[in-house]
Amino acid sequence: MYQGMMAETVRIKGHNGDEIDAYLARPLGSGPFGSVVLIHHMPGWDDASKEMARKLAYHGFVTISPDMHYRQRQETGFGYDHAKLSGYVRDQGGMPDDRSVGDVQGAMNYLRTLPYANGKVGVIGFCSGGRQTFLVACRIPSINAAVDCWGGGVIARPGELNAAQPVAPIDYTKDLNCPLLGLFGNEDQRPTPAEVDAHEAELKRLKKNYDFHRYDKAGHGFFAVDRPSYRQEAATDGWQKVIAFYNKHLTGPAAPAARATAAAGARR
Repeated sequence: MYQGMMAETVRIKGHNGDEIDAYLARPLGSGPFGSVVLIHHMPGWDDASKEMARKLAYHGFVTISPDMHYRQRQETGFGYDHAKLSGYVRDQGGMPDDRSVGDVQGAMNYLRTLPYANGKVGVIGFCSGGRQTFLVACRIPSINAAVDCWGGGVIARPGELNAAQPVAPIDYTKDLNCPLLGLFGNEDQRPTPAEVDAHEAELKRLKKNYDFHRYDKAGHGFFAVDRPSYRQEAATDGWQKVIAFYNKHLTGPAAPAARATAAAGARR
């Protein structure tokens, strides 16, 4: 079987119609392929995030990773100094939730205009991106599947809510209407195992479609091959679960209404 992919930086319309950069990786061929929005972690729109986008493309999913720090990059002039930029974002109270939702919606609109995509869109995020994944899965009704990888802050700790992030994502749980896969390390401190328990209890109480997996001897960022936190056995199993989950929920044609809405959004 022929295998090939293409990856490039593209421009998309994010929140409020702002143009931002995004990294698009896709299988070559006519498809139709399921697609994924990959939300980067707090360190930013870095090589690791783009490598994971290519991994998903290799497995048959058109994947786009929007630069959620694009505006701060322009404001500060920090360029791609991810340490400085992520520190600045933290000092500002984190990524504004409304902006994050708008940027993900813009990325979804872009994906649904592509002729080789089938219109079904999943989302995946890591660390703060895991929090944003759960947030957008609750606030964007047209998401087809969501993967939260050790999202910290789904349950807000005392003093964490602010003008940028005024509502704890767990408070939106009733609005979740897509399947959710969660991957967590039992040695993580954000989220802690107790916070994962509380998150799962709320999902169960509201009878949501979810599947949580927890890994012993794994902490935060256990997918990160370039960090001491990498745990090969847990990461291998976790990726297999992600691919199987997306194969289940992102194959087949999407409803025509989703494409019509995306096309309208792309024209704005």
